[in-house]
Amino acid sequence: MIESASKEIIMIDRIDTIKAEVESFESLNVEEIEQFRIRMLGRKGLITNLFKDFKEVPAEQKKEIGQKLNQLKVLANNKVEELNQKASRQKEADQKEDKPDLTMPANFVEPGSRHPISIVRNQINSIFARIGYVISEGPEIENDWHNFSALNFPENHPARDMQDTFFIEKTPDITLRTHTSSVQVRVMENTQPPVRTISPGRVFRNEAISARAHCIFHQVEGLYVDEDVSFADLKQTLYYFAREMFGSETKTRFRPSFFPFTEPSAEMDISCTLCGGSGCTMCKYSGWVEILGCGMVDPNVLDNCNIDSKKYTGFAFGMGIERVAALKYQINDLRLFFENDVRFLKQFEAVL
Repeated sequence: MIESASKEIIMIDRIDTIKAEVESFESLNVEEIEQFRIRMLGRKGLITNLFKDFKEVPAEQKKEIGQKLNQLKVLANNKVEELNQKASRQKEADQKEDKPDLTMPANFVEPGSRHPISIVRNQINSIFARIGYVISEGPEIENDWHNFSALNFPENHPARDMQDTFFIEKTPDITLRTHTSSVQVRVMENTQPPVRTISPGRVFRNEAISARAHCIFHQVEGLYVDEDVSFADLKQTLYYFAREMFGSETKTRFRPSFFPFTEPSAEMDISCTLCGGSGCTMCKYSGWVEILGCGMVDPNVLDNCNIDSKKYTGFAFGMGIERVAALKYQINDLRLFFENDVRFLKQFEAVL
């Protein structure tokens, strides 16, 4: 047994030590405050154990030590309550900071939009996809075979003068492609009929830039090769395209033309969408606008691509996307498509 004086000293020392710990404890974390409460006032807490040991304190010392114990318990309870209140106020303040101030002006972010060329290209792709055409792509830098020779452009043939070509580093065999027909050659070289494909892409020709022409433009060319393909199939395909793109009231006409890779060849016109056929600068006051060239694939082209021209026939067509977009959205200057003028592009925000 510990002497009475020793018990009193030990008890007071324990009270003073725990009191110092209670006074020094600070936290705004609710979990840490709860752990502190359990450590001090829980069923096995330090202050709870002091009250259990208080039973062994001599009677003459109970009054003094009892007062200290009660004061310690009140101090601990007050500390826990005070810290919980501070933590609650801090949480409310943090929540107020996180809430938006609805009285402040909004940061307006202008919506973007697709470029009209992309819009029209996607529409053309979608129209032909509905009748079974797949999309094929190829390189923009081409060799002479795929860009010219395989398409029935013999070397030094006058037909090559129809297209002013950009050559790479003055090399006659490597060029920027002048049409996406080069993609069709690649498809035919690697695919046996039936072939039904369209080739959208960017092409390059050394032409003067004006309201009606540009040195860079975009094309979609189509190709269908199978047994018993006729010019009637070509016409019905293009009738369908014109009405889907420009509306059911669109009028069309075909005119004889010449292309080295098709025979017979034709150009297709539609009634001018800008003037409704009454005449304007876009249609040169004729009421008609040419939108594409077409024709039956020349047998020489099929043979060049290792396709039996005696068994298979096909048709091809090609159109400039800028021309189609200009007619669809009544734009009278093709240069607008390349200038990135925000005032022009904002008009297409609502178009997908």
